[in-house]
Amino acid sequence: MKQMDAQWWKKTVCYEIYPSSFQDTNGDGVGDLKGITSRLDYLASLGVGCIWLTPVYASPMKDNGYDVSDFYKINPLYGTMEDMENLIAEADKRNIKIVMDLVFNHVSEENAWFQESKKSKENPKSDWFIWRDTPNNWRGIFGGSAWKWCEERKQYYLHTFGDFQPDLNWENPEVRKALYDVANFWIQKGVGGFRLDAVVYIKKPQDFADGKPDASDGMVLIHEMTANRDGILDYLHEFKKNVLDGKNIFTVGEANGILPEQLKDWVGSEGVFDMLFEFNHLQGGDIWYNPIVLSTLDVKNAIFQSQKATALNGWYPVFFENHDKPRSVNAYFSKAADKALASKALTTLLLTLRGTPFVYEGEEIGMTNVDWDSIEAYHELNSRSQYEMALQEGFSHEQAIGFVKALSRDNARTPMQWDSSPNAGFTTGKPWIPLNENFKQLNVALQEENANSPLAYYRRLVNLRKQSPVLLNGNFLPLLADDPQIFAFRREFEGKALTVLVNLSESEAHYDSSILSGQKLLLSNRNDASVGILRPLEANLFE
Repeated sequence: MKQMDAQWWKKTVCYEIYPSSFQDTNGDGVGDLKGITSRLDYLASLGVGCIWLTPVYASPMKDNGYDVSDFYKINPLYGTMEDMENLIAEADKRNIKIVMDLVFNHVSEENAWFQESKKSKENPKSDWFIWRDTPNNWRGIFGGSAWKWCEERKQYYLHTFGDFQPDLNWENPEVRKALYDVANFWIQKGVGGFRLDAVVYIKKPQDFADGKPDASDGMVLIHEMTANRDGILDYLHEFKKNVLDGKNIFTVGEANGILPEQLKDWVGSEGVFDMLFEFNHLQGGDIWYNPIVLSTLDVKNAIFQSQKATALNGWYPVFFENHDKPRSVNAYFSKAADKALASKALTTLLLTLRGTPFVYEGEEIGMTNVDWDSIEAYHELNSRSQYEMALQEGFSHEQAIGFVKALSRDNARTPMQWDSSPNAGFTTGKPWIPLNENFKQLNVALQEENANSPLAYYRRLVNLRKQSPVLLNGNFLPLLADDPQIFAFRREFEGKALTVLVNLSESEAHYDSSILSGQKLLLSNRNDASVGILRPLEANLFE
């Protein structure tokens, strides 16, 4: 893949935008492309060099745009193709590239490809999707059977996610070509990269045999049966050859379940992507009433392993939030934790680890989870299905809604909190989803005026990163690997070094200051650091 000498995507910050919730300009309560364009100067002030947009294609919006009805059209909720072209052009003026989300595992049931496929078994697009006379025992990601009956065709079709999102059949070369054509269309429009959604699911087993049941209902989660199957990398190498080779763009794949030792096959000189989102360091899990809870040591070890796996071949996308995950200040810390300090502690890691930082909208100001007591307040489908699953398992409403509060994707989808005015400066209309009630106390405008705010700290650190060859190019050396409180490492480049110490616990932590080798404090999120002692959520950078 031909790239710039400087490999710009390694030296910048990528900012993920959930368009529905970022900035509305026409008063309909839904964010739009013109709104993103209007905020480009703000994004430039954050050191952003690329903007990852979650899907803005035509869609019935049953899954917030991840059910695409036409890859070649812009969703009217967000504007027009002219608005999209203007966003790309205005971003380019500020040295910011637009990154598109490619949803290539599935489409909307309203997509013309599926409408043709379901007509009959003799249709030219008959096998563009996965049809069977009899379903197996796979359970979809959103709950229930992964198969849906189609009366018109008299067969069942497979859907990894919602039953309105039929999976594409990647075994068919015509399907693959159609998807490559989509990607090349957007490259011609001037985008600078792609994020590939749910890419681990595109290769299906050929026998579709029942899997070993993993639940009392005798069903097995489809992830266990289809994720990262043998042969998937053959497809992705073909994608690379037909779309990426010879073009100055970058790619990042979403690859839930990929282990650090597998990264060499996915990224780097012999891989298929430039970077890969793997989720081994994130709190959560597939079953919310039985969540995976990671300790500080678990999180640290997961990141250390990924750093090691990409040290010589590949590159790491550093992230703690995205549109599918709860807010990091809630996910990693207790309810009682100082959320401003928690935000600064994570920002320190985000901007000093080796790799490209991916910031999610609002993360730079420390936006938090919502606290809604009714399931009716939640929009996204998985929240409702997880709530019902918890009730069926015998949990009370209070317990079930507690699981939803902790892990709902809607935590990340409330409107961006710009100021203290009605609707937080997001819209003059009624927001499509309720605002987080803390917007009057937590917003961009207030933090712009506060030199000690999470936003001000973020800007100091991003400016330091931009000017530091050590942070941009340096290798990664883990420190205090067995410490249960402190996340510590050193970055080294051409004889210079920076050492980062972050206390991710909510109690005082001690360390042997000899690891600093005489280095002096460069930056602290408290401004009065004591060598050898880290107060709760304290983060220090030494040079």
